Amino acid sequence: MRRIRYAVAMSLDGCIAGPNGEADWIGIDPEVDFAAIWAQFDTLLMGRRTYEAATKRLGEKAFQGITRIVFSRTMKPEDHPEVTLVSELSADWVQTLKAKSGRDIWLVGGSALFRAFLDSGCVDVVEVMVIPVLLGCGVPLLPPPYTPARLRLLSHRVYRSGRVSLVYDIQH
Repeated sequence: MRRIRYAVAMSLDGCIAGPNGEADWIGIDPEVDFAAIWAQFDTLLMGRRTYEAATKRLGEKAFQGITRIVFSRTMKPEDHPEVTLVSELSADWVQTLKAKSGRDIWLVGGSALFRAFLDSGCVDVVEVMVIPVLLGCGVPLLPPPYTPARLRLLSHRVYRSGRVSLVYDIQH
């Protein structure tokens, strides 16, 4: 069965974006093989704001050959035929998606969507690339409420740039 992996960049002070959604602090690290990372996935799950920011920054061509599923209550299917729109998270829907053949599923950005998937027991792996920067404020990796989730370290890697990749299995 495919896994849902929440893979995200995070500042040292726990933010995945600046207070206005800024991601310019992440930058490119030549030691990180982004092509190899992308090759592990054939499906992306994202919220509306992440989808809009990603398509603006990367363009539609960056997503060719990848199934994009966007969680939104405001987008209209006729305006976005290139994506599958989902208005509500359902554990049954997630299990059906995971049971389909293919590569792993990337839960992209969006701490609120991550919170919803985590609370529903629908995330299998958390992968955080810690970027050596302090933002002071911004979008937290995981918004409230306080609900501890137990993790087990699967792997880690330290890059020359000071980035640290941490991969955790969620203990359900």
